[in-house]
Amino acid sequence: MQIETIALHLRPRSMSEASDLGVRLVQANARSVWASFTPVWAVVVMIALACGSIAPWLPGLIIFCTKPWLDRTLLFVLSRAVFGTPTRLRDVWAAQASVWWQQLFLTLTWRRLSPWRSYTQPTRQLEGQRGKIGRARRKQLLHGKQGAAFAMHSAFAQLEALLWFGLLMLAVWFTPEASQRTLFEALFRSDSAAVSLLIATAYAGVVLLVEPFYVGAGFAMYLNRRVELEAWDVEQEFRLAFAA
Repeated sequence: MQIETIALHLRPRSMSEASDLGVRLVQANARSVWASFTPVWAVVVMIALACGSIAPWLPGLIIFCTKPWLDRTLLFVLSRAVFGTPTRLRDVWAAQASVWWQQLFLTLTWRRLSPWRSYTQPTRQLEGQRGKIGRARRKQLLHGKQGAAFAMHSAFAQLEALLWFGLLMLAVWFTPEASQRTLFEALFRSDSAAVSLLIATAYAGVVLLVEPFYVGAGFAMYLNRRVELEAWDVEQEFRLAFAA
């Protein structure tokens, strides 16, 4: 990696501060992030909702299980943003072989269960580490940081759940009082296809909002860990000094 071209100021940070840096990275590059991510997200959501005729619970499950695959697009965009490079959908499309299709089966299955996937995903997607070497690399990154990575993952999971529940409750609150109980029971006790599609759509909307920040927080924590392991901050300072 060309350290001198990184647009971020690298220095050792606490993992919580690093996750905040990741959130700000997403905010600073919001146009690239959502312009590239939204079309990919929309395709997944349309496929998921179309499966509602098979089983009412299937759309939500599909969206839930494909989040690690959606994260790959976000990581691609953010890895370019770190170097000050904006991303468009056509850039993602040009790199689709490495962004979308590498290790597809593992992305959609086993890695969905990882409680720190946004923190370790760069080792697979950006470093290309696999097999024994990849496992050793992830173990090195997680050493002493496993708790922080899990805490960040849990915080975003709870935020996602609260936003999803709050979005559903908005529909109840804005309903005439006489109909609120009926709507509440329909949302949380009914198994009708229409209600399931509504719940899945609300969940998809929350994923569109929250997932970029989750990936950004994990990616910044990954960069911070590499600063600790490889003294990137020192190298960057020397390069900038000599450049001046």
